[in-house]
Amino acid sequence: MKKPQNNYAFIDGQNLNLSIQELGWKLDFRKFRVYLSEKYGVITAYYFIGFVEGNNDLYVSLQSAGYILIFKPTLKLSNGKVKGNVDAELVLQAMIDLNKYQQALIVTGDGDFACLAAYLRKADKLQCVLVPNMYKYSALLKKAAQKRIAFMNDLKKKMEYK
Repeated sequence: MKKPQNNYAFIDGQNLNLSIQELGWKLDFRKFRVYLSEKYGVITAYYFIGFVEGNNDLYVSLQSAGYILIFKPTLKLSNGKVKGNVDAELVLQAMIDLNKYQQALIVTGDGDFACLAAYLRKADKLQCVLVPNMYKYSALLKKAAQKRIAFMNDLKKKMEYK
């Protein structure tokens, strides 16, 4: 039997969602939460997301699948796009909880998190940076995480929403 672990996941929701969509499939968040638990020993999974009025069903669905949602207020840009950058909130939460978890799993392909990955790796707190799309991610993450990097490209059969 696998020894229980006390690992936390810090998920860049927008990066995860858009990266998987670019690969041509939709992620089943329930299956993904189970995967995080079974593969990485994640007991707490933070999902960082911009708050958009009218997306309540999505938020309830994510919470019922076992994610703790951390919302960022969003702005509607002049071109109609909605912007809600969660980077600072994710980094802050990872540091606030630093002494609560054994290892951290960061789910993103965004190079803005390279400093967090490097810090956690040096502190022996980085389990892995899980990159949604190996064909589109920052080389800064690869350098920061070194060998503690994995990709979601081959998870379509296990994780696709049907």
